[in-house]
Amino acid sequence: MLPPGLRTPREVVFYYDELYFSLVDGGKVHPFIYPWATLGAAVVILYLLIDHRQSPTLKWLRFPVFATLVAFHSWLVVTHRARNAASAFGVGLMSCWGCLWVASIMIFNDCQSDFRRIERLGEPEEVRESGPSMNGAANASAKSASEPFNLRQRKIEAVSAECTSTKGPAQRHGKLFWQPYPAAPLIERLDWIADVFCSFRGVGWSWQTSGIPPPPRWVEAQLDGKDDLQEAAEPVRTSRTGIRRYGDRAQLVKDAAVSLMIGYVALDVIVTLVHRDPYFWGYIDAAAPSHVPAIVQGSRTLTKTYRLLLSLSAIYTSLWTIFKLGPAFFCGVLGPRWIGVRGEAWMNPLDMYGSFSPVLDQGLAGWWGGWWHQTFRFAFEAPAARLMQALGVSKRSLTGKALSLFVAFLLSGCIHACGSYTQLGDTRPIMGPMRFFLLQGVGILLQTLLVQVLAQAGIVSKCPKTIRRLTNLVVAHVWLYYTAPLLVDDFAQGGVWLYEPVPFSPLRGLGFGAPDDQFFCWWHQRVWWRTGKHLWDTGIQL
Repeated sequence: MLPPGLRTPREVVFYYDELYFSLVDGGKVHPFIYPWATLGAAVVILYLLIDHRQSPTLKWLRFPVFATLVAFHSWLVVTHRARNAASAFGVGLMSCWGCLWVASIMIFNDCQSDFRRIERLGEPEEVRESGPSMNGAANASAKSASEPFNLRQRKIEAVSAECTSTKGPAQRHGKLFWQPYPAAPLIERLDWIADVFCSFRGVGWSWQTSGIPPPPRWVEAQLDGKDDLQEAAEPVRTSRTGIRRYGDRAQLVKDAAVSLMIGYVALDVIVTLVHRDPYFWGYIDAAAPSHVPAIVQGSRTLTKTYRLLLSLSAIYTSLWTIFKLGPAFFCGVLGPRWIGVRGEAWMNPLDMYGSFSPVLDQGLAGWWGGWWHQTFRFAFEAPAARLMQALGVSKRSLTGKALSLFVAFLLSGCIHACGSYTQLGDTRPIMGPMRFFLLQGVGILLQTLLVQVLAQAGIVSKCPKTIRRLTNLVVAHVWLYYTAPLLVDDFAQGGVWLYEPVPFSPLRGLGFGAPDDQFFCWWHQRVWWRTGKHLWDTGIQL
């Protein structure tokens, strides 16, 4: 429980510092330390570096390897903590996400047999067609890649080949092809495994998630085995959900730079407002801050609305800005010169969020399935797909849709509940984040059923589009108004809102923040070297 009387966010940070060090010194928790925290992932990567496609025994070993990862990450969640509040949340979230992601690529799918990625050839003689000896199920694999970008209306006959080049990615300038798990060399295999580990949305992979637009036409042509289109920059391609995929590197870098500057300014404004409201420090019953209009201060509903909107802005803007760093770095800083095809613009979609139109067209379902970021989508869909296959349930049936819906939100609840559990504050993982995400599934299902009833009664077809979209907008936000506090209150009590996303704050330097805020914001040591009693107790500490 946060003690009463703390007057500024800095005092709250100092309180969590004292709590953290008292827990560590008392032996109640262990400090979260790199590189030892990555031991579970290292075991998985070492296993995947062994070609198990032709050995049933080696293939079966993925289950005990995965069990080892789950046991290790569970131990981290239960016994390890980080000093910084946002890092403490990340300990649980990333531990749970790591288990779920490995399950999606190694248990519910077998990445060595099922996945292929886009790669460039070095020289024509450095490639040969892949056959049953290489893939164990060549025909099935060809079918799985026939729709590499989830475009069901097109059947693309993918060309799969095994590259035998020893050249690095930056030295390859040949045609594009679908590369399965490499038989050799080892460095190529390591690059392939590292790529699949980091490609959460499957960009450039045969399992790319829905919502991402296809690559330029010349890329599709080369992947079809055709050479009739020359490589050239193309206009931006936009998906139905509003995600953009650039064909021109200069345009992507320019837009990414502008976005990062906008995000920086927006984050400075948001954090300055957060520092002036004790609610965001963890006092969730605090009165409205004095800087808001009197009409807001006098209304509990308006105060709650203000805090929910500021919370949404903080989450959205933080993630929106962070997501821009990937394209800016991999395409703008590194580029094809250093990392080959993975540094090209069309391999780095700039957007993680879609347009707001799906919310207007589908309500709560559009909020979570179209507008909100889809980073975890593949990992959420993989268990549901296997479960429906085992039960013989069609994914297009109402039962299949409901099953997919609740599996996805249950897993999302687990990820955020683990993050809540590893925080230092007085959080409620099950009654807070878990309940919030499960209720989103309930809301989507209720709205879907209601729309079906109204459609059968002929009401939907008679209702003007403007009224339908307005209704969807109202329904989504009313549902979130009553359920979102389960999540954002838990963030506040855990200290998440005390994180510092920007190093320098002009607004706080001018005195618009808390009394002890300063121009330089990273005054609190966030990462340092720890020398423990043992080797495994020594490393980079958060």
